[in-house]
Amino acid sequence: MNRKKIAVGILVTAAALLIGWFYVHRPSQDRERVRERLLGRLPSDSTSVVYLDLNELRGSAFLARILAWAPKPTAEEEYEKFVQATGFDYERDLDRVGISVSGAPQNPRTMAIAEGRFDQKKIATNSAHFGTLETANGKTIFAVTLSNPARTVYFAFLGKDQVAICNDASCFFEPSGKTAGADQWREHFLRMAGTPLFCVMRQDSALLSDLSHGAGGWKSPQLAGLLGQLQWISIGAKPDGDQLRVVAEGESSNETTIRQLNDMLGGLLILAQAGLDDPKASKQLAPDLREAYRSLLKTAEVQKQDRGTTQSVRLILEIAPQLLESARGALAADPPAPNRR
Repeated sequence: MNRKKIAVGILVTAAALLIGWFYVHRPSQDRERVRERLLGRLPSDSTSVVYLDLNELRGSAFLARILAWAPKPTAEEEYEKFVQATGFDYERDLDRVGISVSGAPQNPRTMAIAEGRFDQKKIATNSAHFGTLETANGKTIFAVTLSNPARTVYFAFLGKDQVAICNDASCFFEPSGKTAGADQWREHFLRMAGTPLFCVMRQDSALLSDLSHGAGGWKSPQLAGLLGQLQWISIGAKPDGDQLRVVAEGESSNETTIRQLNDMLGGLLILAQAGLDDPKASKQLAPDLREAYRSLLKTAEVQKQDRGTTQSVRLILEIAPQLLESARGALAADPPAPNRR
């Protein structure tokens, strides 16, 4: 009898553990399936893809602290009219979005797949007077003319909670199908599992080209040359409490490129630390900003990884709100530039 009671107790405990594991892991698995479905609809010839899980980011303590002091952008008049007519507000109703950039840098094609809560009837009524198109399978495409700058955007509902938006109507008339390019993108998306904000760029991406040519004002011919040889670059950000974990990864099949990039990034971290320890830095930087930079460098890590046919270098950083707040304070403390006549 005692043995039966013990056996029943073990079975009940095991069942409870299995049920608990299922409910703990199910939301994460559902989230990954939803993300994969969304990203799988983006063009396989994309050169850059950006993904944001706004639903997850809204609950971030890091984001809440940043938004508390960040200036709120002024809404455009067209958007305010759209909100009044349709009831849709991206700050409240948009859950996640994937953005694809493809085509030549001189004439890029941008497509977004957005998921959230849409009142399709109100949105269709508000947009129908601009004009509509129709695909061969009967899907309605809305063409909306916007100003500032003057442009036409096209969108179509893909389901009750999903809409596709593009600056080129051809996005909706291309045949779908699995390609080698799609497999490569899916592999890189899977590496970013659990990351609510990321950007993935191929070698022919205009964004990667800007990085390798020194966008933002920095100049380093050697680093620019190495970035230009990378086949893929991925940058992901994930809130962790009141901090933001950022991972940047460069990938190439050229072992020499990866080794040199690994050595250069490691050397740059050492130089940055030495610069903060220099007595001149204490005079040029505010104490709180200097300590924030020091804390950032303590978390910085460079890793080299072997992925079989390719190799990669990772740069990992932990960004605390104190760094952004200190930088904001330093900018506010700078006196305005004197007028020169």
